Amino acid sequence: MPSRMPRLTSPHTEDEVDRIVAAWRRERPDLDVAPLEVLSRITRLARHVDRDRSTVFARHGLEPWEFDTLTSLRLAGPPHQLSASQLISRATVPSGTMTDRIDRLVERELAQRLPDPTDGSGIVVRLTPSGRELVDVTLTELLERERRLLSFLDIVRCRELANLLRRLVAPFDGEE
Repeated sequence: MPSRMPRLTSPHTEDEVDRIVAAWRRERPDLDVAPLEVLSRITRLARHVDRDRSTVFARHGLEPWEFDTLTSLRLAGPPHQLSASQLISRATVPSGTMTDRIDRLVERELAQRLPDPTDGSGIVVRLTPSGRELVDVTLTELLERERRLLSFLDIVRCRELANLLRRLVAPFDGEE
């Protein structure tokens, strides 16, 4: 029989994951279902965060990919532009998908398509002032909501959680 991880929740607090884990332990006592205590909560939290973020983006007339693309341009620093290939690699989408995304941002006047001065056949995408304003306002609201989500954790616990999650995610991001 596999070794068991200690139970991670407080004995006074029970959530849906606790109920699922208890049921699996009853039904399959031969399995160590302890990973569910962590990863099922991460999955559930991700769904809540995605839904909350989508609400913020929708309030500002953005799709999540639009926010991500505008953010990439904003974080590039002045003049807030990237080549199409840089945007493709950051978004990990096919070139045709990125072309459609750039077209939509240009149509909405959130970005402009310019010739790439270093590559005669390429383009750069530059954030417009209205695109910059939109991404900044959206980010401000998003951070307010996410700060509230984490408000039950003090700064030390937030940093601990961030460090633990970084260690968990690093292998997937190719950092280890």
